[in-house]
Amino acid sequence: MKLKLVSSILFLFAITLTWAAEQAPPPATGAVAPEVSLTSGDGSAVNLKDYRGKWVVLYFYPKDFTGGCTLEAHNFQRDLAKYAALHAVILGVSVDSAESHKSFCAKEGLNFKLLADTGAKVSTEYGSVMDYNGMKIAARNTFIIDPKGKVAKTFIGVKPAGHSDEVLQALAALQKS
Repeated sequence: MKLKLVSSILFLFAITLTWAAEQAPPPATGAVAPEVSLTSGDGSAVNLKDYRGKWVVLYFYPKDFTGGCTLEAHNFQRDLAKYAALHAVILGVSVDSAESHKSFCAKEGLNFKLLADTGAKVSTEYGSVMDYNGMKIAARNTFIIDPKGKVAKTFIGVKPAGHSDEVLQALAALQKS
């Protein structure tokens, strides 16, 4: 029985190490943010470089219409005026299609852009892709990008419930320094 338990733990550890070895690291704080050029739920092309001069909260999330992702999106939506006061925009990224994002925004009353990374290219460049039951999905990570296009703060493996508050606090602190 103990041998079976130890074997199971070692197997899970090996899988985790394999995933970590294959996973690209997120961009370092201070590094130029990898370019983002994706289609949003409204069908428009969104390029990160178009937001130079503003703060950008680029958040990656696994799937439209799921509990944690809906909670996280609602909290960002709730705080949109606070982000605007800090000259920041919210951009959400998942591997869902632009059509899925359009439906998600309409159903949940979201007024910020969700970007379709259907090939997981951008998610990979940000070290934010993971395998879930044989599918590539975005990992729940967030990046604050400064007005010059550099990564100012990184949040890895975030919890959706208080995340918007956490990002607002970090954004305010970054702008004071």
